[in-house]
Amino acid sequence: MKNTIKFLSLALIIGVVSCSAPKDELTEKKEQLDAYKSEAAALKVKIEELETELSQLDPEFRKNQRKSVLITTLQPEKGNFEHYVEVTGSVLSKKNVNISAEVSGRIEEVVTREGMSIRKGQVIALINAESVERNLDEIQTQLELARTVFEKQERLWKQQIGTEIQYLEAKNRMETLEKNLSSLQLQKDRTTVRAPFDGTVEELLVRVGELVQPGTPIVNMVGEDDLFIEGDISERYVGILDKGDSVSIHFPSIDKSLDTKVTAIGRIIDPNNRTFKVEVFLPKMENVKPNMLSVLNIQDYRNTNAVTVPTYLILQDNKGSYVFVVEEGMARKRYVERGMTYEGKTEILDGLSGSETLVDKGFREVGDNFSVNIAS
Repeated sequence: MKNTIKFLSLALIIGVVSCSAPKDELTEKKEQLDAYKSEAAALKVKIEELETELSQLDPEFRKNQRKSVLITTLQPEKGNFEHYVEVTGSVLSKKNVNISAEVSGRIEEVVTREGMSIRKGQVIALINAESVERNLDEIQTQLELARTVFEKQERLWKQQIGTEIQYLEAKNRMETLEKNLSSLQLQKDRTTVRAPFDGTVEELLVRVGELVQPGTPIVNMVGEDDLFIEGDISERYVGILDKGDSVSIHFPSIDKSLDTKVTAIGRIIDPNNRTFKVEVFLPKMENVKPNMLSVLNIQDYRNTNAVTVPTYLILQDNKGSYVFVVEEGMARKRYVERGMTYEGKTEILDGLSGSETLVDKGFREVGDNFSVNIAS
């Protein structure tokens, strides 16, 4: 029993000794690591302090120490720069009119139908001319008698028979009836309503059997020629836009475009929307119809010798707008004066000559006097 106890005691002592040795070594290593970290932190502070002192004494030191930023570059563009005002316009026709009756009567026949294309002089409608025809027959009979009386009175007057007043009265009556007959014939012609120009019947405004008076609209007709586009422009462009300015027109519904010019500018500001009218010439085009929607790009500015840069490269700070240019392997902040912007390009009025190299990709990662590495 005593031997057993001694054996267990010896085993326990050996186990304790064997476990305590590695633990002391691990603790020692941890303590050593902590010491190294403290030394490294202190050394880092000293390095930063020394770098700051060196940078103050030698500005080139920090430039050389800074890591280069990988970038791409581009050149400013020199040449023509144009600015356009974009507005929505509508196709209109100078020959969008109502064709009206010129005489009284009842509609006897409507020859055309809505949507029908007709030519100048083609019959649109017929108005009953019965009363005019009766008057024509009556005047014709009176005129035949008046002409016979005049001819006889003229022969007598040449033979010095009768008085001059009888001759003149006969002549006057005949001429008056001739004029009345011509007037009635004109009225009869007007009972046939004809198209005054080539166009399309947009709407029938009367039906067969309706009584019409002079001025009563019969059809609405739109001409095929003399189309133009009208748009509303903000009053801020008063004095900027002018007659003859270039215009680019696009018709979204038929996906067609063309270039033309401003033909007229309104002189009145609409108080409701603060705009004025602009009229643009429209040549004859297939499938272009009145009231069709169009997009107008009207040129209001042009510089044939402008310096332009992509708009996204222009940054802003408290001093103003600037871009980054590359000089001797460094990114330099260059302040610029901006002009107009159109389609992602901005005109530079001052600050760039056009020969500079601009930082493109990576322009947000660089700063003033940053070292840069240009990607091939």
